Amino acid sequence: MNQEMWAGLWDTLGATSITRTQLIQSLVVIAIVWALHYATLKTVRRRVMDVTRRYRWQKGIRYAAAGLTTLLLVQVWLQGVRNVVTYLGLLSAGLAIALQGLIVNLAGWVFILSRRPLKLGDRIQIGEHIGDVVDLRPFQFSLLEVGHWVGAEQSTGRIIHVPNGRVFDEPLCNYTGGFHYIWLELPVLITFESDWEKAKRLFERVLEEAVGDVSEAAAKGAAEASRRYLITYTRFTPTVYTSVLDSGVLLTLRFLAEPRRRRDTEEAVWERVLRVLAEHDDIDLAYPTYRLYSLPTPGQ
Repeated sequence: MNQEMWAGLWDTLGATSITRTQLIQSLVVIAIVWALHYATLKTVRRRVMDVTRRYRWQKGIRYAAAGLTTLLLVQVWLQGVRNVVTYLGLLSAGLAIALQGLIVNLAGWVFILSRRPLKLGDRIQIGEHIGDVVDLRPFQFSLLEVGHWVGAEQSTGRIIHVPNGRVFDEPLCNYTGGFHYIWLELPVLITFESDWEKAKRLFERVLEEAVGDVSEAAAKGAAEASRRYLITYTRFTPTVYTSVLDSGVLLTLRFLAEPRRRRDTEEAVWERVLRVLAEHDDIDLAYPTYRLYSLPTPGQ
């Protein structure tokens, strides 16, 4: 484009000489900052091999580039404005009304970064959604979903994007924040005719063999978590509780497990329980049964 065409374009847009200068300066600022952003990202991707560290570096660089661009553009466009306070007041009031949802989400992001109710890698539940936190952004965080139609809270493969503002409205359960274990219970129902005392001793031995090493690690984890939370657990060893139902004696196996190993741990315990039951004829699983009694016919 020649000079006359540029002049015609500016006149059509109604741009003054000051506005033209600000537009040119803005384009230069954006070009320089994002060239530096691209070069820095390229260097990080080449030199940082660890996936988690590379992800954190990339997020930090993007936020820094966006913040620097915004700061410089504000400096460019506020030149010559006498009453900056009034201008910013009117602007912020209008934005607060028009962008209320975005502002709440941004406030949620600040809350997440400052109070850390969740962080990358945590397994959480917010509302009806359960998953591992795989991304944190200014307006939303992302979960790799677990559970739903998949048993024992294993991954479904879906990514759920949750607005940050939900942390103010929904209860948030963190499986791995602070205390890194969860309690599991497996109910085993045996018949009234079974030797329940023997079964209880055998099941206690099963738990000791299957998850005994977890108890010591959990005790250390609870001591560390108690520095931040009022966690008063005093017993971390697995145990078996006894109760009675209509169709038999219920032995409930209670033990600790890592949240992401829930299915593997349950499988290991159940397989040991089934082997124990197969080795002892005086212990049988109970299930719903019906008994029919035949009364003699009168006259017979």
